[in-house]
Amino acid sequence: MNELVDILLNDGVISVPTDTVYGLCTMITSSKGYNKLIDIKNRPSNKEFPIMCSDYNQIESIADINELAKKIIDNFMPGPITIILKKKDTIKINGINSDTVAIRLAPTKEIKYLIEKTNTPLFMTSANISGNRECKSIEEIKNTFNSLDGILEGNVSFKISSTIIDCTSNDIKILREGPISLKEIEDSLKI
Repeated sequence: MNELVDILLNDGVISVPTDTVYGLCTMITSSKGYNKLIDIKNRPSNKEFPIMCSDYNQIESIADINELAKKIIDNFMPGPITIILKKKDTIKINGINSDTVAIRLAPTKEIKYLIEKTNTPLFMTSANISGNRECKSIEEIKNTFNSLDGILEGNVSFKISSTIIDCTSNDIKILREGPISLKEIEDSLKI
């Protein structure tokens, strides 16, 4: 694990298993890592990456958390869910040019460890070439991304991308349904 921490601290990009799919990540504070992540995924530079945080306080340090977002965080995070929040005006993040940010909470102790040891949230995006399906195995990741700096071995549980919810207002807007359904969210919020 410490070898992967060193790779991240030196502007590297690694692959990690999340609870949903295999991901590619780099530190949000690294411009070199950010640019390498864009190159590796062959992703348009105007498409922003989601951010993986280690805990509630880290989310709160980069985004405004309204009442709806707090309830969703309390009920479903960490878990297979991404929330869209308003980014704090005072925060500048590589490649995030809009006033919103997509956030996940570290679903495994390994990802949490990487975030805590690098002392910064991570850009976390699915392990795929932009526009293609996600890699389903470590072997596929190795064959697809030959310029990756490291790989954390492990398995994913859900094998589908996270549910994405826009929490920038007090209305629930599901942008992509994944392992958590709109009904589950509404039931938990008593809507």
